[in-house]
Amino acid sequence: MSESHAVEDALQHSEERFAEQGAEHSAEEVRKHVRTYLFIFGTLLVLTVVTVAVSYLHLPIVPALIVALLIAFFKGGLVARHFMHLVGEKPLIFQFLILTVVFVVFMFILFIWALLDQQGVRYGT
Repeated sequence: MSESHAVEDALQHSEERFAEQGAEHSAEEVRKHVRTYLFIFGTLLVLTVVTVAVSYLHLPIVPALIVALLIAFFKGGLVARHFMHLVGEKPLIFQFLILTVVFVVFMFILFIWALLDQQGVRYGT
């Protein structure tokens, strides 16, 4: 059996399974999802360009880290919500995500604090 016949058989089998399941997704629903994914792709592309553009501003280290982390956080949220299909999840998953975000923010604060300490900046003394 050639490779093209194997691909055709696989496509036919998937079409049969799709028909057996009652064709849960109409063509319009698929188009809507494709538009959403293309919009997210475009947004991620623009944010990547913004990240590179910000690197040319030669900001001091702390503001540069804050801007970079905010952009990365937003991009990660888009990927998690849409490409990992968390948009329709139950509230429990969001509670774990919030806990994770709080932990990450805490770790970033520790990182910036240690960096400032290394540079000789003292607060509260």
